[in-house]
Amino acid sequence: MSYYFSKIVSDDFDMAVSKVAKELAKEGFGILSEIDVQQILKKKLDVSFRKYKIFGACNPPFAYEALLAEDMIGTMLPCNVIVRERENGQIVVAAVDPVASMKAIENNHLREIAEKVREKLKKVILQL
Repeated sequence: MSYYFSKIVSDDFDMAVSKVAKELAKEGFGILSEIDVQQILKKKLDVSFRKYKIFGACNPPFAYEALLAEDMIGTMLPCNVIVRERENGQIVVAAVDPVASMKAIENNHLREIAEKVREKLKKVILQL
């Protein structure tokens, strides 16, 4: 089982970032964090790195339900979605597979929630 699903998009990096944010919102996700990996690596290590953003996305109703089902699940939240530039210039968008990441937790209700979140994240990726 893969721990993510992804899609190569035909947009440039900035357009892909914008579209990801819009599609996440359509599926009820808010963006809690946005990490510019390229900028951070330049600042902290003075190295050049390709364009790479990590969104910490949260769907509040599902997050609430997950927290009720498993009180330590916050260690695995939010769901990460990335937009990255490959060395050949292609833009890839990927999202964590919440079912794969929750597999270690033996909680059937949590698995059901993860399956619903997975479908919403897959829809985000497919709409790009």
